[in-house]
Amino acid sequence: MRAATRRLSYLLELRFKRDLQRDSHLKQHLNQLFATALQAVAPEQCDTEFVIERPRQASHGDYACNLAMQLARPLRKNPRDLAQQLLAALPASPFVTKAEIAGAGFINLFLSPAAKQAAVGMVFKGKAAYGCGNLGQGRKIQVEFVSANPTGPLHVGHGRGAAFGMSLANVLAAAGYSVTREFYVNDAGRQMDILALSTWLRYLDLYGIELPFPGNAYQGSYVRDMAQLIMEAHGDRYIHLPPAVMADVPASIDDAEAHLDGLIANAKKLLGADFAYIHNFALTEQLGDCRNDLTEFGVTFDSWFSEKSLFDSGLVDRAVETLEKHGHIYVQDGAKWFRSTKFGDEKDRVVQRENGLYTYFASDIAYHLNKFERGFAQVVNIWGADHHGYIARVKGALAALEQDPERLVIALVQFAVLYRGQEKLPMSTRSGSFVTLRELRGEVGNDAARFFYVLRKSDQHLDFDLELAKSQSNDNPVYYIQYAHARICSVMEQWGGVEADLADVSLAPLAGPHELALLNRLAEYPETVAAAAADMAPHLIAYYLKDLAGELHSYYNAEHFLVPDEAVKMARLALIAATRQVLKNGLGLLGVGAPEKM
Repeated sequence: MRAATRRLSYLLELRFKRDLQRDSHLKQHLNQLFATALQAVAPEQCDTEFVIERPRQASHGDYACNLAMQLARPLRKNPRDLAQQLLAALPASPFVTKAEIAGAGFINLFLSPAAKQAAVGMVFKGKAAYGCGNLGQGRKIQVEFVSANPTGPLHVGHGRGAAFGMSLANVLAAAGYSVTREFYVNDAGRQMDILALSTWLRYLDLYGIELPFPGNAYQGSYVRDMAQLIMEAHGDRYIHLPPAVMADVPASIDDAEAHLDGLIANAKKLLGADFAYIHNFALTEQLGDCRNDLTEFGVTFDSWFSEKSLFDSGLVDRAVETLEKHGHIYVQDGAKWFRSTKFGDEKDRVVQRENGLYTYFASDIAYHLNKFERGFAQVVNIWGADHHGYIARVKGALAALEQDPERLVIALVQFAVLYRGQEKLPMSTRSGSFVTLRELRGEVGNDAARFFYVLRKSDQHLDFDLELAKSQSNDNPVYYIQYAHARICSVMEQWGGVEADLADVSLAPLAGPHELALLNRLAEYPETVAAAAADMAPHLIAYYLKDLAGELHSYYNAEHFLVPDEAVKMARLALIAATRQVLKNGLGLLGVGAPEKM
C-alpha cells in the first residue's frame, strides 16, 4: 500500500513538472487564472492591468493580486465585493491549495507543496540559463559606461560605474535584451592636449631642462613613466629650450588656464607633427592601461567608440547644422548657442566658441544622435551623480533633432567612500591623484570589489569598508554567499553520486519549513532577474543572493543531508544542488566567482 501511494505521489509530481514547463513560469500560469476570472466578471475590463507579486509576510500567502482594487473605480464597486466575485470565478489549479481575500481587496494565493517543489526541476532544466527571461524580446539596447578620460589610471569612483554598468548589462542580457556594451573614448579636445603637454614637459625635465610644471597639468608618476619611454625610443628629438617653450605664455598666477593654453599652443607650434605623435602615444598608453585594468576586473566592452571619429566623419558639423536649420541655434558674441532653455534646461548652452572650436557639448550631441541612428530601441548612459545637470540639455538636444528623448535613460552613480573599519580614508594622495581601482582590487580582490560596488542602489552613497570586504565572516556578504556555495559543493563531494540523476528524483519529502522557504526562494529568482532588468537595479540580485544564502545556511544548520532514508537524502541533495546552481547564476550576473572550496 505504501509503495502504491509513493508511486501515485511520484506520478502526480511528474504531471506538475510537465504542466509548469508547459506554462513556462508559474507566474504566467497565475496571470492566466486571473485573466480568465476577469473575463467572467467584467469582460469589458479585460485590458485592465494588474499585479501579481509576493507579499512581504509569508502568512499572507505565496502570491497576492490587486485586480479587485484595480477594477473598483471603473466599475464603481466595493473592492472586497469584487474580490469575492473574482475568487468565485477563479479556475481551479493544481498549483493553488487556497485563495483568500485580505485587507482592502487583495486576493492571496497559497501554493501547493508540489508547485513549490517544481522550482527544483526548472533549475535542473535551465541550468546556467535558469532565471533568464524574455522581457526584452530581443530588443537592441546600448549600455554606455565608465567612459573615463584616458588621461590617467582609473580610480575607485570609476570602479563603481564599471561594476554597476557590467552587472546591469548582464542582467539586461539575461532578461532577453540584445545588449551592446560601449565605452566612449574621449580622445579629442583639451584634456588630451593637456596630457600630451604634461608628458612633453616631463620629457624635457628628464633632460635637465627645468620649467615650472603647471599645477593644473597631470601630476601622476605615470606621466613621467610615459616620458621615460619616449626618451628611450627617440632620444633628444623633442627637445626645445625654455625661452621658446615659455614665449608669450600668460603668467600662471594671473590665469592658470590661460597659462596652460599658452603652453599647449607653443608645444604645437614647436613640435609640429611630433605633438600629434606624443598625443597619440599618451592616448595609446593610457587607454591600454584602462583596458587592461577593466579586463582584469571582469569588465569588457563590445565597442570602444572614438570621440575623434565624430569630427572626422563630419557628424558634429551635421548635428549643429541640423539644429541651426530648425531654428534652435543663435549667435551671440561670435559664439553659437543652443536654445536649451526651450527644452527645460536652466540656461542656453554654447556649442561653438567664437574661435570656431566646438564645445564638449557639441560632440556629445553628435554622439547621442549617432547612438539613435544606430537603431537602439533604448540607450542607457551611466554617469557620475555630478552630471545630473547635464541630463536636461542632452535630452533637449535630442528633442530638437526630432529624436525621442524617452529612448535615453540616464542612470546616475554616486561616489564610493572608502573606510577601514570606522576610519574614513582620504580619497586622494598629496599629488591629487585618486586612490586607483587597481589599488582597491589589489587589497580586497575582484570578487569583493564587484559585489560591494553593487550592494546599494547606484544613486545612493556607498560606504566601502575595506576591512569588512576582506573578512571571512558572516558579516561580509560576499563571503557569506560564496560560503553557501562552497558548503553545498562539500556535501555533494561527500555524497559522490551522479548529479544528473537528481533531476528526476521525487521531491515529495521536501515539506519541512526550511525546505519550503528555500523552494520559495528558488522560485523567486526569475522574477528577481526580471525586476532588476525592468528597474535597472542589479542591487536586487545582490539582495536576493544574501537572502538565498541565508536560507541555505539555516537549512544546513538545521538538517543533515546524507541521511539513511534514500528518498529523503536524494530529495535534499536535489534541493541543495539546485540552490548551488542559482547561487552560481546570480553571482555570475554580478561578475563574482562561485568557489567550490573556501
